[in-house]
Amino acid sequence: MGNQLSQNRPFSDLPPQMQPAVCRILDANLDRAREGLRIVEEWCRFGLNSSHLSEACKQMRQELARWHTPELRAARDTLGDVGTELTHPQEEQRSSIGHLLQANLCRVEEALRVLEEYGKLYHPDMGAAFKRMRYEVYTLESNLLGYERHQKLLKSYLYLVTSPSEDLFEVVEAALQGGLTLLQYRDKTAEDSDQIELARKLCQLCHRYEALFIMNDRVDLAIAADADGVHLGQQDIPIAFARQMLGPHRLIGRSTTNMNEMQRAIAEGADYIGVGPVYETPTKQGKTPAGLEYVRYAAQHASIPWFAIGGIEPTNLNDVLMAGAERIAVVRAIMQAEQPTLVTQYMLSQLSRMKTMRAYQAHLPQSNV
Repeated sequence: MGNQLSQNRPFSDLPPQMQPAVCRILDANLDRAREGLRIVEEWCRFGLNSSHLSEACKQMRQELARWHTPELRAARDTLGDVGTELTHPQEEQRSSIGHLLQANLCRVEEALRVLEEYGKLYHPDMGAAFKRMRYEVYTLESNLLGYERHQKLLKSYLYLVTSPSEDLFEVVEAALQGGLTLLQYRDKTAEDSDQIELARKLCQLCHRYEALFIMNDRVDLAIAADADGVHLGQQDIPIAFARQMLGPHRLIGRSTTNMNEMQRAIAEGADYIGVGPVYETPTKQGKTPAGLEYVRYAAQHASIPWFAIGGIEPTNLNDVLMAGAERIAVVRAIMQAEQPTLVTQYMLSQLSRMKTMRAYQAHLPQSNV
């Protein structure tokens, strides 16, 4: 590509005194884009263990390298660059992996936009090449967010669904400190404007602890709060409609109370399902409990992550686990606990113990199980 660049660049249309500045702009932004992609690639490789996402980053870095010609590198003037001393407080801190990835993806996208525009002055194919790559990075960003959310979902075994509380933020943060990684904001009575305000703050709090934040029922409020997904009841909009509005990278859950609802939710593309109510609960007044039998059915037939829900407390948790549950969702057990952190830690320890026991049993000879 180097020979092709030197033959075809249209610098004859640009005053000679401006050509070094354009080369410096291209050099700086090629560096910026390559560095940002490498940071993202390292997390895809070592944090997510995703060969697909790692390869996508590597391919783009290699294409950037082909455009980064010796001529552009030779124009570099680090000592004379007034921008090397410029910084911003936000660049000096990263609150989470998500924040780090988002910052570097934005950095890459901005650099590619600069390369797209100034590249038109340097080579006839450069503008189009970087426009295409910019959209590839948008796709990478969407896939990365979706992949990360699904990986976090797979690693989440305890799901807290909130109820209205004066101490909402204190209880939620206490649970997050106890290891909670999945939260659903649920308030059937609050005004939309209040829900959006609370949801945004809860979402920020969850992301600070690397936890997922889900909005109950309302796709529009989930989008407004930048939630990681939405949880839909049987009477809410179809999953296909929710997917159209949320896009492929957000999570969609569905409540189910029987085997037919379970199979339909899975067929329609739910990312996870609720299985219950297992026991009577004030959250679902007037609804007959599905019982442990439905939990046993889900353990045998559910092909996606599922959470047993409904009246589950520390006192009956073991019965639910023995029926086959690996994941549970709770409301009162944590929202009304005197020590939410300790209750969260206890439930997570019981879930982890059962997971370890099942893994051990799975490796035993069949006659010994």
